[in-house]
Formats: sequence, structure tokens, C-alpha cells
Amino acid sequence: METISCEQALQKHVHAAAAMLLFGGAHCGVCQVLRPRLEREMAKHFPQVALAYVDCAEAPRVCAQQGVFSLPVLRFYLDGKLVLERGRHVSVQEWLAQVERLLALSAGDEA
Repeated sequence: METISCEQALQKHVHAAAAMLLFGGAHCGVCQVLRPRLEREMAKHFPQVALAYVDCAEAPRVCAQQGVFSLPVLRFYLDGKLVLERGRHVSVQEWLAQVERLLALSAGDEA
């Protein structure tokens, strides 16, 4: 999972065909548990999705510019467009199911 620390890198990341961003922090216990599990499950089920992490303690300006003021926040982008966002209470299984649905819908648009 790539670590992002500036707005320019964030914008480059989200313009991938499919991208996930996790906003978290070292002080956030939920984030520390969620990050490795999400990273493992996303890589296993959706290797085509670019994964990135923004540590809001290390990059507070990026988080503020993105309107992230509570942690964790998960965002999923397709072709640069935000199509899914979850914050605070995140179910990994629900997240995976929603990403799968969005990727299937996106693939159907291309057919």
C-alpha cells in the first residue's frame, strides 16, 4: 500500500482506473487494525485496485483539504470519480462486497 503525503500524489493516485484510499493515523486503534486487513483482502480479491494510505498525523494538510476530520475514512474511486466512501465504523466484508459490485458495474459499462 503506497503512502501518500501530498495533495499532488493523492490526485495522481485517485485518477487510476480503480483506486482505494485509507485515511488513518498512528493514534487511531481502529486504523491500525483495519489497514493490514484491508490491504491483505483488497490485494487478494482486487489486485487491479491501486491502494494508498494517508496518515493524517503526518499529512494533516492533505486530510484537511480532503475534508477528513475523523478516522478512519475509506474512499473508492473509479476513473477519478469518488463512488464509495465510509467512515468511522467500517465492515471489511461489506466494503469488499460493495467494491466488487462497483467493479462489476464498471466492467458492464465497458462491455
